[in-house]
Amino acid sequence: MGLNVVQCHGCFDIVHPGHIRHLRQARSHGDILLVSITADACYTKRGGAPLIPEELRAENLAELDCVDWVYIDPSPTAQDILTRVQPDVYIKGREYEQNNDPRFAAERAAVEAAGGKVIFSSGDVVFSSTALIRALEQSVDPYNARLRQLLAHEELQGPRLNGVINAMRDRRVVVVGETISDVYVLCDQPEVASESPVMTLRPLERRQYDGGAAIIARHCAALGARPVLVTGLPDNAEGERFRERMAAEGVEVASIPVDVPMAEKQRFLVGAQKVMKVNALSPIVLDATRQERLVRLAGEHADGADAAIIADFGNGLLTPTVLDHLCTTLRPRVRVMSGDVSGRRSSLRAFHSMDLLCPSESELRETYRIFDQSIPSVAWRVLEDTRSRGIFVTLGGDGLIAFDRIDTPGSANPSDPGIEANASRVRGEHVPAFTGHPVDPLGCGDTLLSVATLAMTTGASTLASATLGSLGAATQAQRLGNIPVASTDLRHAMVRLHASRLAYAPGEGDAVAMRARMGQAV
Repeated sequence: MGLNVVQCHGCFDIVHPGHIRHLRQARSHGDILLVSITADACYTKRGGAPLIPEELRAENLAELDCVDWVYIDPSPTAQDILTRVQPDVYIKGREYEQNNDPRFAAERAAVEAAGGKVIFSSGDVVFSSTALIRALEQSVDPYNARLRQLLAHEELQGPRLNGVINAMRDRRVVVVGETISDVYVLCDQPEVASESPVMTLRPLERRQYDGGAAIIARHCAALGARPVLVTGLPDNAEGERFRERMAAEGVEVASIPVDVPMAEKQRFLVGAQKVMKVNALSPIVLDATRQERLVRLAGEHADGADAAIIADFGNGLLTPTVLDHLCTTLRPRVRVMSGDVSGRRSSLRAFHSMDLLCPSESELRETYRIFDQSIPSVAWRVLEDTRSRGIFVTLGGDGLIAFDRIDTPGSANPSDPGIEANASRVRGEHVPAFTGHPVDPLGCGDTLLSVATLAMTTGASTLASATLGSLGAATQAQRLGNIPVASTDLRHAMVRLHASRLAYAPGEGDAVAMRARMGQAV
């Protein structure tokens, strides 16, 4: 005996509670539920463009447990697909019961001609996707308002951004910094030990990822660039395995010998939740000869390079003196030079003559121990002290603010107590975070730095570089562990951003925080 097929058809732009009830009731009339959706090209509501593109609408429906099949219908009505499928039952909303639309009449005729029947759903809960979307688009929510402003910029249009991604290929990049091994230990549910009230973890799986400057180099390789990693490595089997692994990923390694094992940061997870972190770090101590060799090695590989990325993770390889010499050596050799810091032992003020710095807000404020001034004021002070051109200040779930210098005669003195006057010396653009529910924030800053630096080598604007970097960071945030972000990932993220005008807004507290920051930043 065959199975009874039930079919529903519609746009399903926003799947709301009314749709859920409609689909569940439809499923109760047979064994298999097929939902056909109107393709984007045939859409006629709201100016001829759906809010959610057809692929994502299909994905949303396919996730529902009551839906068995989803089909994107290229025809303007369901008549053709109904003729081919010949469903036993065709479900329509109650509003069609007294409907004289000839299109529905043709659909009904196709169903009944094959022996099927048309049933109207109860309609006890009524929602309108069009009304919901109109209300959302007219919302004063700052996140969505800012997103609409950004997407109106010509430099952020799809073809322009895609051109930047294409132009990243074959860029020669020198990456200088410590290499770190990020280890994730996946554990069973924790228990309380019997001998004392401490947490007991039972490891189930160990995953190892390349971190520090290594993941920055791997991001560059995945984006089509040709990176050279200049770092310190132990002269043993561990260092050799690392070289072989990097070579397989398209990263050339140039190193000086160090006397300590490769730094390892262990994170213990239960599910996706990190419950403990252990830093197995032996600080690197370089004598004067090896410091000079490191700087010389970086300079040799920088000849003919498009960019240099300096990443100080605070484990001793890049002392303030080494950072100063690196910046002096690399600046005349590359067109774009960027840098970032991580950890309390790193030194943001040791950088100079940079095109881009990428600290977090906390790292920025800790640099000068200034916690009560606006972000633009502190950003200007760092730019002035380091003689740098731009800075992206990351704000966690609130995204980032990309600052450029506005050099005019009579700029305020950064040592002046009236530091707020310096806010007028920078121009800031806020770029919101493009992910609402991150799986793992580890490595988002490294991704931002890698993508933004490569974008800048193509001549992309500050805003375009920050936007592409943020898309890369959002992609990284959806992955567990450090996994390189490729050019294909960037394109997919860009398409999704442009395909949907609707984005999840941050919570009320986040929105208030964003408004406060934006008030300070512009």
